[in-house]
Amino acid sequence: MVKLDNEWDTLLKDEFQKEYYLRLREFLKNEYAHNKIHPDMYDIFNALRYTSYSDVKVVILGQDPYHGENQAHGLCFSVKKGVTPPPSLKNIFQELHEDIGFEIPNHGELTEWTKQGVLLLNTVLTVREGKPNSHANHGWEILTDRIISLLNERETPMVFLLWGRNAQSKIPLITNPKHLILKCAHPSPLSAYQGFFGCHHFSKTNAFLEKHDMTSIDWKITSYVDKQ
Repeated sequence: MVKLDNEWDTLLKDEFQKEYYLRLREFLKNEYAHNKIHPDMYDIFNALRYTSYSDVKVVILGQDPYHGENQAHGLCFSVKKGVTPPPSLKNIFQELHEDIGFEIPNHGELTEWTKQGVLLLNTVLTVREGKPNSHANHGWEILTDRIISLLNERETPMVFLLWGRNAQSKIPLITNPKHLILKCAHPSPLSAYQGFFGCHHFSKTNAFLEKHDMTSIDWKITSYVDKQ
């Protein structure tokens, strides 16, 4: 079964035994056997593996993984080094640049954020290549709603960045007044100019963390040298 090597193992142990998850697991076995599915099955839970429960300071919610070849690796909006950043990620970088003077890197891998407590969680964790939302309504949403609810129960304040309607549909799960919800349009090219650009969510996040005596997020992404 799933092994994450941190607190999530204990917190989600019962969830992974429930009937809906066992059905989801069988669905995924068949999908990975007969179709091209993203991300690689060993990367599905990277968001939880990289950022343990107690370490979460910021939650960014995506919808489902990128559905192009070699893009998804288990972190919402992130792509591995060497893969061209998709349009939504380019817009995130542009807003970071305008908001905090972020220097746009030569890749789109966001793992440096996860090490600082940024949970990059999609609400659906797998997808069939070329078919967005193809794994919606198969059980992933039940699991990720549970993850959001567990985070909501934490007493230490955190920031939820909810971009677009799908992410904002989770607001009813976030009831703890200690947490900050920041919402705006999705960074997709279709909606970025409807409120994502100019949202200043990154500077607002750090202001909130500092107000609560927590270390702010260093949003900088280190560029890499292609050794090929």
